[in-house]
Amino acid sequence: MAERSEETLMEKISEKFRGSDSSDSDDDKSKLKPSQSSLKSKINRLFGRERPVHSVLGGGKPADIFLWKDKKASAAVLGGATAIWVLFELMECHLLSLVCHFLIFSLAALFLWSNAATFINKSPPQIPQLSIAEDLAVNIALSLRFEINRLLAVLKEIASGRELKKFLAVIAGLWLLSLIGSSCSFLTLLYAVIVLVHTVPFVYEKYEDKIDFYWEKAVIEIKKQYAVFDAKVLSKIPKGPSKDKKH
Repeated sequence: MAERSEETLMEKISEKFRGSDSSDSDDDKSKLKPSQSSLKSKINRLFGRERPVHSVLGGGKPADIFLWKDKKASAAVLGGATAIWVLFELMECHLLSLVCHFLIFSLAALFLWSNAATFINKSPPQIPQLSIAEDLAVNIALSLRFEINRLLAVLKEIASGRELKKFLAVIAGLWLLSLIGSSCSFLTLLYAVIVLVHTVPFVYEKYEDKIDFYWEKAVIEIKKQYAVFDAKVLSKIPKGPSKDKKH
């Protein structure tokens, strides 16, 4: 009886997610190698995206850099990040020592230039007045406060025991981050993120139709497997108190 119920459950799940793919079940090669016409048809974009990749990345200069539309700026950012990573990670330079040496050299050069200018009848160096704008500091503080409060609200909702899916996703994400953090330094992780944001969006924009096609197939299969897991395991776990429950 248990085997029969499992077979019935799998049949129901397969019928639920089969959809328009049932007409193509006899032709496996057409699934693996979609034609250009099928790729250009309506496809569910990655993560439900409806706007172009450039707009999703915020548009403007940052999006141009990530998508290599401004090749000089993109190469400068990636090259600078690589130089910093090599300097501090491979050559094992210390940030505090490097900053102090840079300031010593800069202040000594400016001091000598300012005093020597009077003897050689040259104008002293024009040192600009550097300051942080009050509006910029306030906007950064408000944005940081908003993001921290939103994160705390999400953590509170997860800890309350009402969202099992979010709880499992957060636990898996934190566990993955702990593994990555134990295997590499923070600077290496930051450099890897910079390299990814300069490569993944560019590759995706170039091959977005094919990537979205295979992503849709993968999502359907993941939903099938999750439905089985939900029916056999998650549905049997007692849930926490409801939001509407009055104490």
